[in-house]
Amino acid sequence: MNFTMNIPGLKDVLIEKVEEQGDRTILHISLPKKRHRCPSCGSFTEKVHDYRLQKIKHLKWFERLTCLFYKRRRYACACGKRFSEKASFIEKYQRYSKEWNQVAQIRSIKAKTFKEAGETLGTSSSTIIRRFQRVAREQMVQGVRLPKAIAIDEYKGDTDAGKFQLIIADAKTREPLDILPNRKKETIVDYLRQHGDEVELVVMDMNHSFKAAVKKALGRPVIVADRFHYCRYVYWALDAVRRDVQKEWHPYDRKKCKRMRHVLYKRAEKLTDRERWYRDRYLSMSEELRKAYELKEAYCEWFDQAKKTEDVAEVKRRLEAFYQQVESSQIPAFQKAMKTFKNWQVEILNSFIFPYSNGFLEGINNKTKVMKRNAYGYRRFDHFRAKILLNIKYQVSRNRGSLRVT
Repeated sequence: MNFTMNIPGLKDVLIEKVEEQGDRTILHISLPKKRHRCPSCGSFTEKVHDYRLQKIKHLKWFERLTCLFYKRRRYACACGKRFSEKASFIEKYQRYSKEWNQVAQIRSIKAKTFKEAGETLGTSSSTIIRRFQRVAREQMVQGVRLPKAIAIDEYKGDTDAGKFQLIIADAKTREPLDILPNRKKETIVDYLRQHGDEVELVVMDMNHSFKAAVKKALGRPVIVADRFHYCRYVYWALDAVRRDVQKEWHPYDRKKCKRMRHVLYKRAEKLTDRERWYRDRYLSMSEELRKAYELKEAYCEWFDQAKKTEDVAEVKRRLEAFYQQVESSQIPAFQKAMKTFKNWQVEILNSFIFPYSNGFLEGINNKTKVMKRNAYGYRRFDHFRAKILLNIKYQVSRNRGSLRVT
């Protein structure tokens, strides 16, 4: 069987025979004979010295593992040099084709686990890990220079570097930049001092350790508190009141109120008639719960007004009026929440001045948790760090229409 086929990755290859051995497809291939330049003296020669049979793993054909039996020529030069012909589909000293290596590198990043990628491509997980490490060395940037506006957040990694890691991203482009092995204050300070000369603004959740580290490393940066993280303190206070007052209710009302607690969180103008009936029923059963609900609605009104206006002084004045309303209510849960608001008041007001948030980082952290769960955890921090950053980088490249590893 002598014929030529144009197969992706096997350009100008002559397929001499195709056979099946068990669950594998075997392609017997060779290259056309042509003149080659001697790597020693530079002269051309067509004299064939001998042939060597080389076994090469290739990509699947119709979900069947494929192996190439390459009949490789060795040429002889007049100067005495013996050398092999050049093949475009395989690199020197390799047992895998170039196409296979490229797919293996991409699959090592995109697959759920290294083992899954190895089973798909018909090789071991250790081989996939070596391809992954090669991509990580070539693609991962060392010594990141942080931009003017960054966002930081923690996630639970459970690696050999520690239980929690810290991810740093560009607040404008929303591109992850680097991941620190832990969330310790000293680690954050050292990193920001080394790479954060240009940082002027930091978006974060309400973590006192992060705040102290950023101020120590950067001096007087603008710190923006993420809106979600300070809004939830009000809803936590409302939920604490609900849990406390429903202890004295009949078991039916206690259980029903717990199941219908989302009605208390929902904005009053968005309630359905049925939800409004339940809200009025349970608010009528407790004066303290009714006051807590009114405080939540007052906070939502302040928050909506703050998003619409550019007058920060007016936003601050309304917030201080809300403080007074909380003090007059004498509800401990809300008073405790307002202490946190007062400690972070500057950062909270900054969230209405600058259009940044940590919402995109929370989305990245959700993807990170899924990756960790699919792989049953990662022991090595460097592997997990590269897996996260390269996955997101390749996702951006795919959206832009380019996904290729060289």
